[in-house]
Amino acid sequence: MTHTSGPGLRRTLGVGDAVVVGLGSMVGAGIFAALAPAARAAGTGLLLGLALAAVVAYCNAMASARLAALYPASGGTYVYGRERLGPFWGYLAGWSFVVGKTASCAAMALTVGAYVWPEQAHAVAVAAVVALTAVNYGGVQKSARLTRAIVAVVLAVLALVVAVCLGSGDAVAANLDIGLSDGLGGVLQAGGLLFFAFAGYARIATLGEEVRDPARTIPRAIPLALGIALAVYACVAVAVLAVLGPDRLGQATAPLSEAVRAAGLPGLAPVVRVGAAVAALGSLLALILGVSRTTLAMARDGHLPRPLAAVHPRFQVPHRAELAVGAVVAVLAATADLRGVIGFSSFGVLTYYAIANASAWTLDPSPRARALPVLGLLGCAVLAFSLPGLSVLTGAAALAAGVVAYGVRARAA
Repeated sequence: MTHTSGPGLRRTLGVGDAVVVGLGSMVGAGIFAALAPAARAAGTGLLLGLALAAVVAYCNAMASARLAALYPASGGTYVYGRERLGPFWGYLAGWSFVVGKTASCAAMALTVGAYVWPEQAHAVAVAAVVALTAVNYGGVQKSARLTRAIVAVVLAVLALVVAVCLGSGDAVAANLDIGLSDGLGGVLQAGGLLFFAFAGYARIATLGEEVRDPARTIPRAIPLALGIALAVYACVAVAVLAVLGPDRLGQATAPLSEAVRAAGLPGLAPVVRVGAAVAALGSLLALILGVSRTTLAMARDGHLPRPLAAVHPRFQVPHRAELAVGAVVAVLAATADLRGVIGFSSFGVLTYYAIANASAWTLDPSPRARALPVLGLLGCAVLAFSLPGLSVLTGAAALAAGVVAYGVRARAA
């Protein structure tokens, strides 16, 4: 039985809005930053890593779509795990999501600061968090409209990068030779790092309570958003790799800006920097939206303070959850250097999707229906443990802390 305690949210989002929210989550700062570490990890196997990340993301997307259509409530895999596997697994999914994505919010905010005003990155990051929390507070339709504008700007900038790189005489086909120059382990680690750039399509599922006709809308919107993102990433990766080559790409601090310079148009580098800042804003907007909805769902069930389950009577948003998430992210953005937290965030997100796949596995006993969830579950596990060792350790420690908190609460109940 699905839990429905607490006031509900207003269903206002159609397929187009849901796709835009998913794209705003995915086509963000990840593609501006993830290519360089992936190239360092995999060398010429970068494109194989991208393909691997896409396959795992597709399996996760299909699992999320099937589950979201069946359980169209805020919370995403927190709800699916609870209903299909039991309360503990739902809680663990929600904990993984909130912890990992709160860190991602701070990382995106700091990315905005680094591109807009590097000397005052923390101050700009806090201002961005405050501004976007206010936008989300005003209602999910306002958030969807702003996200649509951000996605349009980012896609235009990425199209410009691809056109400039592939249209220049500096693109070298030999740079695209796919191989295992750094071994299978390098490809797996690149897949784990590039998965960060795909993580976002489930934001559509976490908004399940605000989508019109969710049984029809969500299964259409999730794969559509993922397919568009994959096409964009593949074009950008090929263009940048063709111009810079794997070694130079691996050493680049701002790979897309450097690719434009290498292609002979350094005057466009500032445009790319603006695009990166706007992309990070889009990711931050959608991340705050998703984390606050999962916080709402967990608060409804008492896993987080129950006052966070309140829904604003006018704006129909979980306003206390949004303010709480915004406050935590603002503190992190003001005080922390989160450049190394991407791996930690990926570990939490991959745990979240592993539980989604395990939940989808229970929907239909036929081997054909279970093939994708099994592949997705195995893929999540492999990518999670292929991440850098420190990311695995800190991620596992964060999950362990959540398990302890669950046990303490269960004993006290």
